Amino acid sequence: MAMITDVEDYFTKGCGRCDRFGTPDCSTRRWIDDIDELRAMLLAEGLTEHVKWGHPTYMHAGRNVAMLGAFRDDHRLTFMDGALLKDPKGLLETAGPNSEHPTLIRFTALGQVAEHAETIRDYIREAMANAEQGLRPPQPSREVELPDELVEALASDPELSQAFDALTPGRQKSWAFQIGGAKQAKTRADRAAKAREKIMAGKGALER
Repeated sequence: MAMITDVEDYFTKGCGRCDRFGTPDCSTRRWIDDIDELRAMLLAEGLTEHVKWGHPTYMHAGRNVAMLGAFRDDHRLTFMDGALLKDPKGLLETAGPNSEHPTLIRFTALGQVAEHAETIRDYIREAMANAEQGLRPPQPSREVELPDELVEALASDPELSQAFDALTPGRQKSWAFQIGGAKQAKTRADRAAKAREKIMAGKGALER
């Protein structure tokens, strides 16, 4: 099933990644009140809204700053360069067991967004300031350097990140070369999105 390309679809139907899209059973439906609150918060701070990898993505100073995501048991606000945040309240978590840096806030009950609203705003403002300064977080200690578009895809998708970490170094390298070999950022982002199915199946870029 094709992922959405219109950001408004996310808030009315879902991300388009599964057959629950557009049904009351979509994960976004369970969390929509809190998701809408996060959206309003991000837009109020001046971030611009886009859709990438089937998720609302918020940009500032030419950088991807944050992304919204919904799952069966939780919904999340992921900071793309979350490793740079100070996290004085200890809200940030890692995306998965193999992730080195905490980058996301996980909400497991409705009302938690309102409960932490001021802290979330502080984190958003700090992330925007980091983007303005052009700061970059330390890269995970992998044997191969990954293109930014693949790093962002992994950061936004915990299941994908876990599957990628389970690949052999050779398969990881094949994806780095296949995605990073494109000259244009849009092409690299498209390749990263299309890679999901094969990565989830434990395959490298050249495998069928």
